[in-house]
Amino acid sequence: MTRRSSRREVLRAGAALAALAALPACGPIGAGVARFVEGAGGPLDLPRGDAVDPVFHLLSRASYGPRPGDVEIVRKMGRDAWIEEQLAPGDIDDTACDLRLCDCELIEDMPQDLMSVPEHVVDRHLARAALIRAVHSRRRVLEVMTGFWTDHFSIDTGKKGCVQTKPMDDRAAIRPHALGKFRDLLGASALSPAMLFYLDGASNVGGSASDRPNENYARELMELHTLGVRGGYTQHDVEEAARCLTGWTIEDRGGLAHLLTGGDVVFREDLHDDGEKTVLGVTIPARGGGADVERLLDVVASHPATQHRIAWKLCRRLVADPPPDSVVALATMEFATTGGDIGATVRQILVTPEFEASAGMKVKRPFEFVVSALRVTGAECRGTDRDFDFLTRMGHVPFHYPTPDGYPEEPEPWMGTLLWRWNFALALATGRLGDTKTDLDALARRAGLDPRRNSPADLAPLFLGRAATPAERAAVDAYATRTVGDAAARRREAAALLLASPAFQVS
Repeated sequence: MTRRSSRREVLRAGAALAALAALPACGPIGAGVARFVEGAGGPLDLPRGDAVDPVFHLLSRASYGPRPGDVEIVRKMGRDAWIEEQLAPGDIDDTACDLRLCDCELIEDMPQDLMSVPEHVVDRHLARAALIRAVHSRRRVLEVMTGFWTDHFSIDTGKKGCVQTKPMDDRAAIRPHALGKFRDLLGASALSPAMLFYLDGASNVGGSASDRPNENYARELMELHTLGVRGGYTQHDVEEAARCLTGWTIEDRGGLAHLLTGGDVVFREDLHDDGEKTVLGVTIPARGGGADVERLLDVVASHPATQHRIAWKLCRRLVADPPPDSVVALATMEFATTGGDIGATVRQILVTPEFEASAGMKVKRPFEFVVSALRVTGAECRGTDRDFDFLTRMGHVPFHYPTPDGYPEEPEPWMGTLLWRWNFALALATGRLGDTKTDLDALARRAGLDPRRNSPADLAPLFLGRAATPAERAAVDAYATRTVGDAAARRREAAALLLASPAFQVS
């Protein structure tokens, strides 16, 4: 038995045992598994006001949107306590989500194990895992921040060598540090095999006078990963940074085949420019060897331009685009005084009045729209081909952005996706997403509604965090009360109007 198939069998056996342990004394197996996976579906206390509920807003930004029952949980434990719990994701039991990932086992493999696997299969495992985690993980803030840093340190799996190495980058570089210290995250990314392939660091050599260092990674390090294009660096700084990075490669000069048969990231002294360098006015002494990269990363990570830019980007993701100067100033100060503590900076942003006042100010990108729709409807997501058909049409499949700046945060590039958003909402509400399922009638009953008597507009608090406006209610009711077609089908289609509404397109 291969190592991969052995792991698969262990995971599946564990899933089966856990599900069986959770079964009631009698009743169908499916019901027991559902109770284990999601917990008992208790009554829902929907927001009653005309303004977006503050807890709903918190869950819409600090996670990918609330699942049914989440608002009640956060109200009971308190916003501050929920934030603190989320900032310690290792203490959160995420077994139910982990069980759903059993069919994405390639995300746990080493690059050499993936050499014989078709690239499109590895790529789909990666994307499916990202979607399933976003929909089902209890580590809500971690998932949002993993998505944020995946864009910040963007790697396109379409480039040679990246699809086999990105699973390790995701689990060893991005996820462990997504709420930790920025300097640790930067260092893990810089020497990740996936990043060495993607930005040509593996071929960056400078061991002789004839060698000209490859500047690709050094430039993106400053322009995208740290200081920003207006951060005050010069072409000379890029050249000196590239010299610092020489010698870090994949064993046997970066050959993909060698990596996939056991090669590791190594430092080659003979390929390193060991002379003195000066980066951003800081001298890096000669003969530093492999430590030159650490000195370089210390310099760029602690630069004031980096502190401001990372804080600004976090505020843009969590508050508004562009973010208010007041919250950026607070976040920058927190980031600087905590030594680049990402979790502390996120906490500072989430407790500001500017954050609370920002409901409805951010347009959801397609991935965020799809995930939030699946979450608010309590859908069981399997990451099917049908799900990815829609994400592909909308241009937002994880790990597929073709340039190193990552998927855009601004709303304008996504305005052409509205038709496919409406189609997705309709497919979800009417059960046309294959194995991805939701039960809107069951949700209505949990909210104390009679699906046959209450208007589908009464689900608005569950989907939008507030009561439906008169215009929204009129539009939904006009559709639901038509005499054409089956009444139950009309109700589901009318509910889809709420998911396709302008109010659901924003958070």
